[in-house]
Amino acid sequence: MKNKAVVKMPQKGPSIAAHTERVLELLGEDPAREGLVRTPERYEKAMRFITSGYRTNLDEIVNGALFHVKCDEMVIVRDIEFFSTCEHHLLPFFGKMHVAYLPKDKVVGLSKIPRIVDMFARRLQLQERLTEQVARAIESVISPRGVGVLCEARHFCMMMRGVEKQESSTVTSTMLGSFRSNRATRDEFLSLARK
Repeated sequence: MKNKAVVKMPQKGPSIAAHTERVLELLGEDPAREGLVRTPERYEKAMRFITSGYRTNLDEIVNGALFHVKCDEMVIVRDIEFFSTCEHHLLPFFGKMHVAYLPKDKVVGLSKIPRIVDMFARRLQLQERLTEQVARAIESVISPRGVGVLCEARHFCMMMRGVEKQESSTVTSTMLGSFRSNRATRDEFLSLARK
């Protein structure tokens, strides 16, 4: 069973819901219409979940799940699905991320890697930055000999508007340490990630 995130609504201050009602009016809609009456509150709750990565802490995610192991072979977690929001248009982008590292003297619990991906994906993002942030987070947690991250995503800002290309996808990568300096290591990762 998947953990359901609890989304806390703010107790004081301006609400997203109040502003959403005005946005609906500016779009030519009637916020009092039956189908829209509760939309501002639902939208606020959705946005707080979608951007919950801002309120997530790397140390809390890892939670001490670091293990000293004599392992010098590549560790890969493939096909980590993620959903994020383009900071330019506030439209979704989604895809899969493949994360690999070469341990030096410790490994991290495997479930922590998708949680790290989610922490950065659940923010207003650029795919390029997201890829880099995941790699740097893995590097900071376990200081491996190298980290490789490959991200493949489809962007609604390209699919629903603008160029309207539904089949296009974007691939970004970040290679650190041995993944950058050693072509054989990099090629092995890219080959295994795309199987």
